[in-house]
Amino acid sequence: MTDVLEPAATRTINGTCHHDCPDSCGWIVTVEDRPAGPVAVKLRGNPDHPYSAGELCPKVNRFLDRVYSPDRLLHPMRRTGPKGSGEFEQISWDDALTEIAANLHRVIDEHGPEAVLPYSDAGNQSMLALMGLSGRFFGHMGATKLDRNICGVTVGAGMAKTMGSGRGIDPMQHLHSKLLILWGTNTRLTNRHLWPTIEAARANGARLVVIDPIRTVTADAIDEAQGDQFIQPLPGTDIAMILAMMHVLIRDQLTNQAWIDAHTLGFSELKDEVADWTPERAADACGVSADVITQLAHDYATVRPAGIRTLIGPEHHENGAMFHRTLSCLPALTGAWAERGGGVSKSTGDWTECQMDVDAILRPDLEIGDSRTLNMSRLGQILTHPHAGEANGPAVHAFINWNCNPVVTTPNAELIKQGLLRDDIFTVVHEQFLTDTAKYADIVLPATTQIETDDIVFSWGSLHTNYNHAAIPPLGECVSNPELFRRLAGAMGYTEPALFDDDEILMREGAPGLDLDGLRDTMWQEAPYPADGRPFGDGDFDTPSGRLHLASDELEAMGQPRVPTYIAPNEGPGGDPALVALYPLQLLTPKHHARFLNSGYSHLPKHGPAEGGPFVELDAADAAARELVDGATARVWNGRASVQLPVKISTRLRPGVVAIPWGWWMQDHPDGKAANALTNDTLTEWGGGVAYSDTLVEVAALA
Repeated sequence: MTDVLEPAATRTINGTCHHDCPDSCGWIVTVEDRPAGPVAVKLRGNPDHPYSAGELCPKVNRFLDRVYSPDRLLHPMRRTGPKGSGEFEQISWDDALTEIAANLHRVIDEHGPEAVLPYSDAGNQSMLALMGLSGRFFGHMGATKLDRNICGVTVGAGMAKTMGSGRGIDPMQHLHSKLLILWGTNTRLTNRHLWPTIEAARANGARLVVIDPIRTVTADAIDEAQGDQFIQPLPGTDIAMILAMMHVLIRDQLTNQAWIDAHTLGFSELKDEVADWTPERAADACGVSADVITQLAHDYATVRPAGIRTLIGPEHHENGAMFHRTLSCLPALTGAWAERGGGVSKSTGDWTECQMDVDAILRPDLEIGDSRTLNMSRLGQILTHPHAGEANGPAVHAFINWNCNPVVTTPNAELIKQGLLRDDIFTVVHEQFLTDTAKYADIVLPATTQIETDDIVFSWGSLHTNYNHAAIPPLGECVSNPELFRRLAGAMGYTEPALFDDDEILMREGAPGLDLDGLRDTMWQEAPYPADGRPFGDGDFDTPSGRLHLASDELEAMGQPRVPTYIAPNEGPGGDPALVALYPLQLLTPKHHARFLNSGYSHLPKHGPAEGGPFVELDAADAAARELVDGATARVWNGRASVQLPVKISTRLRPGVVAIPWGWWMQDHPDGKAANALTNDTLTEWGGGVAYSDTLVEVAALA
């Protein structure tokens, strides 16, 4: 008689996507309990999730391909070949930890603890993965601190100088907007689960205005017959257009003077500043006609409520903080902040993360000394400068990297590679795959994926805080980020008990504003938010005065303009004439592909190859002037690097602007140099962001 195998028992586990994306989608993992252990066999969207409603994006639909990829790192590895070669051998965790601890102690003994540079970002934006025990570990060591403001923080820093905080309105409130301006955000691609709300608003009669230097898939959704509009300014010039809108509002008596008098400070100063910012002057700066600017101002004042949606794109300019400060002043002139569906929406992190106690997670009381802080965007300068590029102190001799792939994601990437090639720098990378950064490591350690660990996910696109249940045990010898630092603390001989807190303690102490047990059952909780949808409906702002600051004493004390002011980026339209003469084209590096948005998927078989590959995109006029044809190979260069790419001629860009989609690894580029080899690592005027999109290049046929 033939034995009949019993079918494997199955169960489902609820979780939450962890990617650096505003949506934080809910998912359900189906697990089979097999004799060799649990196996995840299906992952789908959770139809009950109040924001994502069962839909996952094209990259996460194949998340299990990532988990079970044959290229997944499952064991510690030691480099055997030259740095950057990707040649490694498997070793044990004990050997890896012993070698890491010995090298860190050596660096500290020879150069001091500030010679150790921790480097991470939001590759997994769950609470423990993002912060966990890393801050405690490096603070107790006395290592250099990292300013992790490469993306997102500058938005809030800009708005805070107007409103006292970065709190905008809940994006879902745009259901009530009758004029909705999507300013510098490609919602259909990068915030797809907000789009149904926008469509519902349009069905209720709302008009849509898309303002972007690229004709994106979001701009393609406009319906001119419905009164929708696409406006395409030159990159980095939006402030000039906003100042001209303010000029028109004041000139044509379209302001709400009673609201201004009751709830703002500095109107007379702002009025003086914009007096000369006529639509004609702004048109010269931003390339948008004076008539379009004038009409937009009139529409903004008369079609009510008027809402503005923005995200992180516009912050990636030298004037990125000022853009968000200026934009948040605009609804003050019309009183739109008082209306449901009016005002500005951005990241919701200022609402959701108020339930978190960052100090309880990082434990600054454990820090030894007053270590310097370096900005992550200047990594190339830091690794190649004898005094770390920005501050007094030792050169970096140990680089510990997790939760990000800076060789692909950080500007001025060729300089980063040059720094990582140093013989006197010891590099450790904690990763899921052998990324471009991991190839430069001395030791690579295997990291878990989201379905292998419990965590809390604070959304920055909705008001929801979500829980993620581990669906399967860690594969191979992979460990989570907190477990990594528990092991490193033990290997270093540290005895401080807080360095060994388990995940349960970290979650309960780090998120005291949550009902953790309830969150585990319900999977999501909504952050406190005014029931009437108007956080500033009474005109009360988070400034010391309680008023919105059209003029700012704080900015003046920082050496910045008191009132919204347009200063052209040095590396952009109206900037340094010598640079423009050498490199007359402005480069944008947008998120472009549906199957991957960041750098975490382009290497996977069902993602990168399906998108074709990287390219340089030009307007037909710029291509013709350089005798470039579609499909030809071009050289794109500036003073930082030279990159070879196939040419794509399109109508999405205006003359003078070119684009290279980012997220592709070095292996996908013909000459092994990714888009960020070219990008500008100049910091924003305040907020600590970086001016990726103020990058000048030239393009020519490859000789």
